[in-house]
Amino acid sequence: MKIHNQDETRLSYIRSVSELQETAWRLSRQILQMTTEAGSGHPSSSLSAIDILTALYFGGILRFDPKRPHWSERDRFILSKGHGAPALYAVLAEAGYFDPDRLSNLRNLGSALEGHPNMRVLPGVEASTGSLGQGLSIGLGHALAARVDKQTYRVYVMIGDGESDEGQIWEAAMGAAKYEVDNLTCILDYNKYQQTGAITDVMPSLQPVVDKWEAFGWDVRQINGHNMEQTLTALQDVRRVNRQPQIIVAHTLKGRGLSPFAEDDVNRMHGKPLDESELEKALAELDEQHATAVANNVNEPVLTAEDIHGEI
Repeated sequence: MKIHNQDETRLSYIRSVSELQETAWRLSRQILQMTTEAGSGHPSSSLSAIDILTALYFGGILRFDPKRPHWSERDRFILSKGHGAPALYAVLAEAGYFDPDRLSNLRNLGSALEGHPNMRVLPGVEASTGSLGQGLSIGLGHALAARVDKQTYRVYVMIGDGESDEGQIWEAAMGAAKYEVDNLTCILDYNKYQQTGAITDVMPSLQPVVDKWEAFGWDVRQINGHNMEQTLTALQDVRRVNRQPQIIVAHTLKGRGLSPFAEDDVNRMHGKPLDESELEKALAELDEQHATAVANNVNEPVLTAEDIHGEI
């Protein structure tokens, strides 16, 4: 990993695409292992997000310094879908905010690695989230504060499918467009499932989601959220948008296409860790995914048209 000094106070951490893919693979293994060890957590929701977070933190996008977690000029990342905390914890440990050995303490009594991120107990966590729908409003507040304080930091917020049904998401969307908050980027981890089922069953009118965000005045782009090159390109491009908030609609697979999750037609094992036999199977498939990608010099996993467009 190279530390790139863009100016005296701007730090970003840059890895190549192949290094980012390797990192995402390792962190995916950690997500599976820590949630099974804890007997609790949301591995499938974390796996759909991990490639995006890897690109954000280690692809030269996010400006941060783990030695100064409260550095005023840092960029902010807020995980609004707070149940995906294992992905955030894996990334923060990789970034140097705390010892990766602490990942085994996930959800243990007294551990700072709580079921949802708690900014009071863990460095690198920008907002205590888990009450879904609130993260984008918090991010908008941070972005407006940068304007007031004459700071140049950017704010990134990841939201999920289920919380996109909530009104507060759309109130924040209206506010950000009205005030032309161009230092705010929302990322929708669009894996098409929420706690109680597929979005096509729970709230099908969420689609067409791209048209909705465009109608609310946002700059919108779509990517395969497991394709590192597409993800990096989108994260770089949004920084060039002026006087308009941006959203990246990232089509992803809940559980990253691993069969123990994919075989659950209801909600892809939302909020359910794998047992030991399922873990062994998932790790073997993840390793095979990665080996195939390396051998063929491709991004992985592959998304089908149905994965992208759903059933509508």
